[in-house]
Amino acid sequence: MESFDRRLLAPMMVGAVLNPINSSIIAVALAPIGAAFGAPTSQTAWLVSALYLATSIGQPLVGRLVDSFGPRRLFLVGAVLTAAAGVLGTLAPNLWVLVGARVVLGFGTCAGYPAAMYLIRSESERTGLRSPAGVLTALTVSTQTVAVVGPTLGGLLIDVGGWRATLAINVPLGLLSFVLGHRFLPRTATGARPRIDHPGILLFVVGLVSLLLYLMEARTSLLWLLAITAVAGAAFVWWECRRDDPFVDVRVLVGNAPLVATYVRSFAASTVSYAFMYGFTQWMEEGRGLSASVAGLVLLPTFATGLLVSSLTGRRPEIKGKITVGAITQVLVCVLLLLLHPHTAIWTLVAIALLTGIPQGLVNLGNQNALYYQADPARMGSSAGLLRTFMYLGAIAASTGNGIFFGARATTSGMHHLAIFMLLVAAVFLALTLVDRSLGRVGTVDSAAVEEAAGVSG
Repeated sequence: MESFDRRLLAPMMVGAVLNPINSSIIAVALAPIGAAFGAPTSQTAWLVSALYLATSIGQPLVGRLVDSFGPRRLFLVGAVLTAAAGVLGTLAPNLWVLVGARVVLGFGTCAGYPAAMYLIRSESERTGLRSPAGVLTALTVSTQTVAVVGPTLGGLLIDVGGWRATLAINVPLGLLSFVLGHRFLPRTATGARPRIDHPGILLFVVGLVSLLLYLMEARTSLLWLLAITAVAGAAFVWWECRRDDPFVDVRVLVGNAPLVATYVRSFAASTVSYAFMYGFTQWMEEGRGLSASVAGLVLLPTFATGLLVSSLTGRRPEIKGKITVGAITQVLVCVLLLLLHPHTAIWTLVAIALLTGIPQGLVNLGNQNALYYQADPARMGSSAGLLRTFMYLGAIAASTGNGIFFGARATTSGMHHLAIFMLLVAAVFLALTLVDRSLGRVGTVDSAAVEEAAGVSG
């Protein structure tokens, strides 16, 4: 039996990590950026939301184009946009130009993950491997590794070159991604050119932006924004269900309740995870008084724990136990955050960061494996893109929560209010996991197939 083409691993992993590293590296840069431009936390939150807003729009579209044209061209265009965003962000003269650079970055980094999932599925079909658990684990470990090590790297970059260095890093990363993609990604036969669903994209953008604008302020006088969100959302679903080539294929979800549940779990888990990464990091700098580099180092145990947990559990396809343990641990972390105070010992912060690594290592891996089994193979790229969209919507919700509960500064009181919000979402995530019986059937393939797949990444 043929084995997975190992030459694909480098471009797959580099492309897939571009978004996570930019998601996490900004966490330690928010405070120095706000100080440089005289912007409060409620405004610097747009640096997070802008990236995810662009990616939430770009992921489903790029995923669908990957399904139609193959990954190569979309991957290369994304690499160029990533490098260009690095240049723009490095030279940004004010906060809102920097926000624009993050928008470009969001579109540039949204091709890597759908391309990787497309390649995993196509290689699985070519080689006959039923369960490429080894490759899926390698992909998950690489993305979560850079996501968690990002704050540490960001702190070191800020010490060396200031906050602009956290944007400049995208220039070499984008160029490396382009070189690897051009060298190793296969050329695929061009299928029928899909028509771009411009009305669907417009309705999606209007609904999402109006919701985000309301959440960033959350005032009674802005309730009209929620009305726009509701109307645009209803119109979006109605339109997409009648299109032969929709922007987001809503029909993929019809009759596939397990896949819908995976998307909802991903949203809830990501909300808690990103609220911790951004909120806890800002509080350590502004509420606890640590430097950016020290705050980044405190988060380093999260990386070690997540990597260890993923490595130990990733090759087993059964996932309900993984997600359940991850959800319970998220609840525990949220409770511990309620105990923080301005003089909390460093070792306590490190212990919380270490514990946070457990769900980091279990939940994303579990949801990604669930999607692999639940999604229509012919729509793997778009289904994977939609999974990332729900993750990024969770990140937007987390960023919004930070803006609401912190206001002008990340105080301990604000951290406690954010922790209560996180605890409620984590409880919902746990409840959804416990009642989902379909998770017990996901990944129950014969052991021989699992061993064949696991050997791919060995």
